[in-house]
Amino acid sequence: MNTADLGLPVDVPSTALFTDQYELTMLQAALKAGTAERRSVFEVFTRRLPEGRRYGVLAGTGRVLDAVENFRFDADVLAFLRERGIVDEETLDWLAGYRFSGDIWGYPEGEVYFPGSPVMRVEGSFAECVLLETVILSILNHDSAIAAAASRMSSAAGDRPLIEMGARRTHELAAVAAARAAYIGGFTTTSDLAAGFRYGIPTVGTSAHAFTLLHDTERDAFRAQVDSLGEGTTLLVDTYDVAEAVRTAVEVAGPGLGAVRIDSGDLLLVAHRVRQQLDALGATGTRIIVTSDLDEYAIASLAAAPVDAYGVGTQLVTGSGHPTCSMVYKLVARAESADPKAPLVPVAKKSTGGKTSVGGRKWAARRRDADGVAEAEVVGTGAVPAELAGDQLLVELVKGGEVVAREPLDTVRDRHRVARANLPLSATQLSRGEPVLPTEYVHVRP
Repeated sequence: MNTADLGLPVDVPSTALFTDQYELTMLQAALKAGTAERRSVFEVFTRRLPEGRRYGVLAGTGRVLDAVENFRFDADVLAFLRERGIVDEETLDWLAGYRFSGDIWGYPEGEVYFPGSPVMRVEGSFAECVLLETVILSILNHDSAIAAAASRMSSAAGDRPLIEMGARRTHELAAVAAARAAYIGGFTTTSDLAAGFRYGIPTVGTSAHAFTLLHDTERDAFRAQVDSLGEGTTLLVDTYDVAEAVRTAVEVAGPGLGAVRIDSGDLLLVAHRVRQQLDALGATGTRIIVTSDLDEYAIASLAAAPVDAYGVGTQLVTGSGHPTCSMVYKLVARAESADPKAPLVPVAKKSTGGKTSVGGRKWAARRRDADGVAEAEVVGTGAVPAELAGDQLLVELVKGGEVVAREPLDTVRDRHRVARANLPLSATQLSRGEPVLPTEYVHVRP
């Protein structure tokens, strides 16, 4: 069963109003000026990575494809626009028949990127492309920020699994998207059932402190949980006294107790003490799961601790200090007229203040050294050099308005793992530094 086709409550019937008003007012003016149908190329990129980040992670592409398909101006949406006087009747008539009919290329979801990487390219008439700007950016900026944080955390965790548990720290629908992005970045499970239902991500969860506090004694709480979920469950042991709780947990569940969870205190010290106590009680196979406001730095600090898994919430769903990737959607080329055969002319923003852009329809390739390790992100216009032809990054996602590149989420997750592994070793360092790959711009005349 493809749960993405079920039309769940986490979806919306139309994404057409997930936009800024000026997209529609630009459309109206372009229709009046006769320039709306000029063939245009828009590109999504970021001018810089968040401070201290060595690489970015592209996530949200699959959700963008869904959003483009659902970008429809139905009767209720058109009535809203008419009542507010946002656009005129001519524009409303045009919007009533809107269907994106162009092409979209992009980096495969899960791939890494760097400043200037054209992670998505949208081609079609100006009118149909400009309307997609806000919804594409809102998805890619959010999901890529979460995936980048998740990637850093999974790198710090090594082979130890990570549980996404941030639903209560963000908007209820953002939580579903965040769980998806975290899974791409290397997390193994989520506590969010909507994410499990919508995307098939494995879900986990047992009990909170409230369950212990409900019962007359901690022993009663543990007994109730073990009776219900079996000895393989995870018992939360820091409600009162950790040492006493561990002792009681093993007495109730036996040495086959699945795991204990620690949610407070000096996690490094407490984990060592709990491991020693579990082993002394014969529960040598009982795992230790730690939670409590973890980020990639806290996870790295626990590398030498006897910890078996991490649960991460707030820092993950807020991008670990960087909740956006600052991606932009810029017109880089447009035709001189509405004639379908009119040649494309490169265009670019030239203002000061660091907000310049590079004109022209671009390709991208990743140059590798003799050992297959990436050494540069090459972005260019014109013909692709022969030596880079086999290393191009953009793939076709939408052709003539039809989605052609949907993928299982596990495929995306595996792609990210491989892409990160092919970066220089310094990519996974948590210390501050520049992007691990330089971006080189070239122009090759045909």
